[in-house]
Amino acid sequence: MLRLPRFVQYFATLEPGGVSAMPAEGAQRFAYVIDGALNLSIDGREDEALRPRSYAYLPAGAAHTFTAQTVAKLMIFEKPYQPTPHTDALPQPVTGDAWAAAGGPFLGDEATHLRILLPTDVQYDMAVNLFTFQPGAALPFVETHVMEHGLYFVEGEGIYRLDDQWYPIQAGDTIWMGSYCPQWFCAIGKTPSTYLYYKDVNRDPLG
Repeated sequence: MLRLPRFVQYFATLEPGGVSAMPAEGAQRFAYVIDGALNLSIDGREDEALRPRSYAYLPAGAAHTFTAQTVAKLMIFEKPYQPTPHTDALPQPVTGDAWAAAGGPFLGDEATHLRILLPTDVQYDMAVNLFTFQPGAALPFVETHVMEHGLYFVEGEGIYRLDDQWYPIQAGDTIWMGSYCPQWFCAIGKTPSTYLYYKDVNRDPLG
């Protein structure tokens, strides 16, 4: 059965002075700064300076612009926002340093470190995490779940299993994983490996 993504993932490069456009109506946006310097303006608030490893989550309908101060490269996830009857609260913008976000060892394994970048409250229907593996560290089991993933490999190298295929992966690579696709990762090389990944959460997967 053909599976199609329910989100988009892309790279955006802005020249000095370049200004971003808004996403499609009803879409929310998550941006991670790979390189360069930008200013972020959200709904007329005071501009916020973004540098490499900064991130910003912009809810659907939040008027915002990224203005490049130098040549800047972003990795972006976008998806339509799905309201929920379980709360009247709406998502709020979130910005920060991805590498300073709260987190800890994954399932007690000190060779791995998972950082949670967005609130887990029910009004948020997307999650983005930063996952770091020391050389030789691996996921403890093959995962299969209802969420789909978009992945950007930030640093290092490793081997990713998708279904029954094995793929070498290195910094700069991207992966899409459909719902129910068996997946597993092991870091290789002599330096830590880190990837940034998206998944859909807090909603009925059949909705």
